[in-house]
Amino acid sequence: MKPLGRRFDAYQAFLLGCKTYWSNTLYPQVKSECYTKNDEKSFDAIENSSRDNVTYQYYSYLERHLQRMKYSGRYGIVPMHEPFRPELEQKLDENLPKNLLTLQNNFEPPSYFTAIDIHQHPGGTCGDTLAGFVYERGSRSMWPGGSKDRGLHSRFNAIVKSICEPQRVLDLGCGFGKSTQPFAEDFPGGKVLGVDVSAPCLKLAALTAYKNQLQNIQYHQCNAENTPFSSASFDLVTSTMLLHEMPPKAIRKLIRESFRLLDNGGYAIHLDYLTDDDPFNQFIHFGHAQRNNEPFMKPLSEMGLGNVMQDAGFKDVKVEPFEEAPNALSPNNRAWRFPWIIVTGQRP
Repeated sequence: MKPLGRRFDAYQAFLLGCKTYWSNTLYPQVKSECYTKNDEKSFDAIENSSRDNVTYQYYSYLERHLQRMKYSGRYGIVPMHEPFRPELEQKLDENLPKNLLTLQNNFEPPSYFTAIDIHQHPGGTCGDTLAGFVYERGSRSMWPGGSKDRGLHSRFNAIVKSICEPQRVLDLGCGFGKSTQPFAEDFPGGKVLGVDVSAPCLKLAALTAYKNQLQNIQYHQCNAENTPFSSASFDLVTSTMLLHEMPPKAIRKLIRESFRLLDNGGYAIHLDYLTDDDPFNQFIHFGHAQRNNEPFMKPLSEMGLGNVMQDAGFKDVKVEPFEEAPNALSPNNRAWRFPWIIVTGQRP
């Protein structure tokens, strides 16, 4: 990835430091004040009392605007890439090996994905030609506990490998390939296919795979809920942080499509976010969804994802917490975190 200069690095480091303060200091204070001031612990009671809570107002303001500032402003990710546009666009148009990347002429991404700048990515990931570079850079500071490496994906893949040893992997909503490439590396004898609706992200994913000399990976532009692939073509259908960006109707279609694509005995394994039944946790998670332009987070938590998997025909369905970083699930961890889960099901 192209260096953008010391001022950019300093600005982004400052924002991440602010977000760490938001996560490690403000969040526990909000939680403490909430439980101190409320005898009733219902969602409505917490929401009503928090409207006049200055700490919560400060917490909410920082959550919204630190994300906005990451992308915008003089040293934001978007304007800092602009001077390098010709060079980066030329890179994306490099000749690649045949079948590494398949883009669709006149492809129309689903309107639910383009109608809003999800996670405040300006213009979304489908529009601007540099959206893949911007998304990749932004992912490095997605949450304060996230490192710049692929630790989360390594932890996820370790769980996948404890369940199955797939030779035909389909990664839905692969973005710029951050979730796809670990599968290609962990299963070198298999074939890994990543799909996404964003041409800019897919171009960057394919370019990165080519430069990393990965021979067992391909990328294809299509909707995750309506793919062009034959039935029973895969041993594993997976996604990482995709479901919460889809409305329930599209998720149900995706789950049914996953079932169609899997061979007998194959697995669907998805990594995403689902809040638990704790009213405070729900309040924080649903508030995050509003502040970060994530309109489908709340419907996902309320739709009964495990039941949707079972209704599609999957057996042995499990929805389990996922520890995204060491000690993230420890009772001693008081910092804010996403409510990560893994949902797993097997096609009979």
